[in-house]
Amino acid sequence: MDALEQLNRKVVACRKCPRLVVYRAKVAREKRRAFQAWEYWGKPVPGFGDPHAGLLILGLAPAAHGANRTGRMFTGDRSGDFLYQALYRAGFANQARSERRGDGLALRNAYITAVLRCAPPANKPLPSEAAHCRPYLERELELVRPRAVLVLGGIALRAYLSLLKERGQIPSVGAFAFRHGASYALGEGLPRLFVSYHPSQQNTFTGKLTEAMMARVLRGIRRFLERESPA
Repeated sequence: MDALEQLNRKVVACRKCPRLVVYRAKVAREKRRAFQAWEYWGKPVPGFGDPHAGLLILGLAPAAHGANRTGRMFTGDRSGDFLYQALYRAGFANQARSERRGDGLALRNAYITAVLRCAPPANKPLPSEAAHCRPYLERELELVRPRAVLVLGGIALRAYLSLLKERGQIPSVGAFAFRHGASYALGEGLPRLFVSYHPSQQNTFTGKLTEAMMARVLRGIRRFLERESPA
């Protein structure tokens, strides 16, 4: 068993946050009417993708009836539909469909993870819950060693920058503003940071985040990775 698989098994077994343990189990037991036939995952959701990816994508948390149901990040909800279609068009995925584990989806040079590994009530994690998950993200960064990090939303941006600040790798979090399409060089030895709105229904249905906007971000990342690829 390799180190990333060991980490993911540790994630799945995690019970550090009592509020989230109760909530994820409640959702898995009660289910949504449309998914009554499903056996919900109902556990922390591990990262997913290419273990040697140049790009690491950081979201907020599993959706209650999305990844908490399917057991795979951004799978089974509208946010995932939007994101995986964009990744497919940009060449980071082998297919645009993401319905369930084992559906044939594979990421190419990309790895997806989240600030929180359990679905939080009202999609609002507590600071203590994010802190409990932080060591998992730190270890993923050490193992995957991406050359680019794409944060989806302001919470993901702050969580990633806070991690770097605590490790003494950046002087301040406030120096890097949240702005869709922003790109930051954080310093020698650190991945380049790319910023996007989160592909939530609230953003995609209102036009705050469009397919064209996400495509531009991913094209920029691809150009960066091609330009900076090791000899």
